[in-house]
Amino acid sequence: MKKELSPEEALYRAAALCSTAERCKSEIEEKLSRWGISASETHRIVDRLEQEKYIDESRYCRSFVNDKIRFDHWGRIKITAALRQKKINNEHIQAALSQIDEGYYRTLLQEILTKKRSSLGNEESPANRAKLARFAISRGFEPGLVFTLLDTTCNRNLYDDQPST
Repeated sequence: MKKELSPEEALYRAAALCSTAERCKSEIEEKLSRWGISASETHRIVDRLEQEKYIDESRYCRSFVNDKIRFDHWGRIKITAALRQKKINNEHIQAALSQIDEGYYRTLLQEILTKKRSSLGNEESPANRAKLARFAISRGFEPGLVFTLLDTTCNRNLYDDQPST
């Protein structure tokens, strides 16, 4: 049988967890709950971790947004949903999302669409256009931006195939 953790031991373990990677408040609260720590002690431990800067929701948010865009190629909508699920304050979410470089974001979406288009055989058909749109939207990219990029790339591809006069 597992031995019960004292609140002090839980504090040290939680601090060690926060030292290895960015964690948000809800992740630590969930972990403390699984360790059998009472709600009042959990609140006290989380407050102390915030005071000592082991937990910083704003820093966590910026890191999460950066990682999800660069490594997982998520769009703003999917990132926002994931952060809300972690009970992150909307102000922190908006501040972190505003740090996204718009040029990089559009280039990333363009690369995702190009890669997916090649897996569909590069054929310009309404069915493939719909598949591309659904794919990008499921990745969390804004529908308006997806269709704008699809329109510009489809038109560019159509004009590229025309013989010059």
